[in-house]
Amino acid sequence: MNSRRAFLVWGVAVLAYVLAVVQRSSLGVSGVDAQDRFAVSAAVLSTLAVVQIAVYAGLQIPVGIALDRVGPRRLVLLGAALLVVGQAVVAVSPTIGPAIAGRVLVGAGDAMTFISVIRLVPMWFSGRILPQISQWTGNLGQVGQILSAFPFAVLLHTAGWSPAFGVAAAASAVGLVLAFVFVRNGPVPVRTDTIPLPLPHSWRGAFHTFGHALRRPGTQLGFWSHYVTQSSGTVFSLLWGVPMLRGLGYSPSEAAGFLTVIVVTGFVVGPVLGVLCARFPLRRSNLVLGIVVALAVVWTAILLWPGHPPTWLLVVLVVVMGIGGPGSLIGFDFARSFNPVGSLGSANGVVNVGGFLAAFVMMFLIGTILDIAARASGETVFAWTNFRLALTVQYVVVGIGVVMLLHARRRTRRELHAQDGIRVGPLWVALVARLRKRSVQ
Repeated sequence: MNSRRAFLVWGVAVLAYVLAVVQRSSLGVSGVDAQDRFAVSAAVLSTLAVVQIAVYAGLQIPVGIALDRVGPRRLVLLGAALLVVGQAVVAVSPTIGPAIAGRVLVGAGDAMTFISVIRLVPMWFSGRILPQISQWTGNLGQVGQILSAFPFAVLLHTAGWSPAFGVAAAASAVGLVLAFVFVRNGPVPVRTDTIPLPLPHSWRGAFHTFGHALRRPGTQLGFWSHYVTQSSGTVFSLLWGVPMLRGLGYSPSEAAGFLTVIVVTGFVVGPVLGVLCARFPLRRSNLVLGIVVALAVVWTAILLWPGHPPTWLLVVLVVVMGIGGPGSLIGFDFARSFNPVGSLGSANGVVNVGGFLAAFVMMFLIGTILDIAARASGETVFAWTNFRLALTVQYVVVGIGVVMLLHARRRTRRELHAQDGIRVGPLWVALVARLRKRSVQ
């Protein structure tokens, strides 16, 4: 545990995740090109992303159950193979139909990668380093967004559609070979501080483990935390961000720069959130709610700004969305805290559905509203006035998530008090108590 080999296995697994993010986000920088190549409406274009995210979200629970049954290595390898085939199909697709089929395979391969890598972490690491390794896993994976925003985008606009997606598929093939050579499930199947916990001996046992994980309020709190923090940035990065910025008059390279800011922000903020979660484990939900409030405030300023919003405000927006990415990893920290290690695959699968479920709903609704608004206004589909209307769907989708998060938090705190005798009071009460303690000292 915590050995050099552990870091080697983890590093190669993270590389597989980086390449999965490249494939996932490649559509985000090629949305305008895809509309030109396939000659489709915004609603049909959104289908490319929606089916990918729908498959990703829909497979999280089956993949989580499989993780607790067979371990992460096999699923990392299968995921990489599906990514290779999926991007190869997209590369040669002459029409939208085969491209959608290819993105279905991409979504399936992507679905197996991240939670497999997260499941691998407690097999190789233990102690206080765990939250930090989990944050670094998520943050390093987002390097894939930078790779799609610049090298992939440059290749797309110079060599064309087929070479760009073909190179992306070849990169995942390299990742598949490296994962086959280096990634292993771990020195023991799973482990707590004192007791080895083997993987379930049957699929029936794995489904039983999943049922327990799903019913735990802490797992549900993780789901809704992921739902409200990740979805806005996912919608922006994977599909509608670049078309929105193009509608505001920014060039493709400038739009890619905005996407890079999201990733860089995650690198800076992720370790800080990891430290805060470790130091204040009873206040993690307050961090989540703070991120949601910040997103709501900035989006409101963007959408209400007279005319085109200024560049500095758009930079603030992508910075806040960059905080939302590592903020969503707090959901996995909830899963780890409130589940036995042997059911972490199932619990992580449930949590990881959250943000992507919200994202594909918003992606589809935004595309539909863009088409309706364009027909009504007579402007081009990606005009800012159309986006200003379409992006308001976030308030409804995320608002529902906030209500459910507060409900899950109340249930989790009740269970924490009943089982461990720990009562978590309101944040303002804790702050007042701390200020009084300092004044006495």
